[in-house]
Amino acid sequence: MAQQKPAAAALQHAVVRKGIYNQSSIKERILAFFLDNLGKVASRDQIEEVARDPSTGKAPENWHQRLSELRTDDGYTILSNRDMKALRVSEYLMLTAQKRPTAAKRVRPTPKTWAAVLERSANACEWAEGDNTTCGLQDGDIDSVGGGTVRLTPDHKMPHSVNPTSDPHDPTHWQALCGRHQVMKKNYWDSLTGKVNAIAIVQAAPHKEKEAVYEMLKRYFGDP
Repeated sequence: MAQQKPAAAALQHAVVRKGIYNQSSIKERILAFFLDNLGKVASRDQIEEVARDPSTGKAPENWHQRLSELRTDDGYTILSNRDMKALRVSEYLMLTAQKRPTAAKRVRPTPKTWAAVLERSANACEWAEGDNTTCGLQDGDIDSVGGGTVRLTPDHKMPHSVNPTSDPHDPTHWQALCGRHQVMKKNYWDSLTGKVNAIAIVQAAPHKEKEAVYEMLKRYFGDP
């Protein structure tokens, strides 16, 4: 039987309880927060708050990745506005602690492939700006823009949501990114084709910006 989703009026909002989310990893803290608020709507700001390092108080840039791993790797069903119209952009909802029996595992490059990517990139972030300049931050650097110590991680050149089967043996399918640019890219840019994922950007935009895009498209297509 399909799980019934609550109506908008029935939704309650999550509460961040102080001193509860002291788990050792970002993902564990986010999961503890959702389990503590089953059936309640969690906001982006609340997730960022519980994801903070309990010792330093710093908010991690890669909390999006950890949330994605809970959904993709660990099999937890965490709904967003793409899944449920009652949710706004940057709102999330976990209805049950039950995990899907077969969670799709996120493909990762082999150690040999990752070593080849790091050699190609000179151990630096490969994010390319519009003028073809690259980020260039190296592992262990301090990010003067986003703050914190840089840790390079492998990124699918084609977003995981578009193609979850990137070849783990092919270095051309992967790039090295710092945490700030992992967050910026999210699923909005397909580095393999060089094309913007325009639909994903519009879906994630606030309502007013969606209206502005809608009006622009009507003018573009000559609709009254």
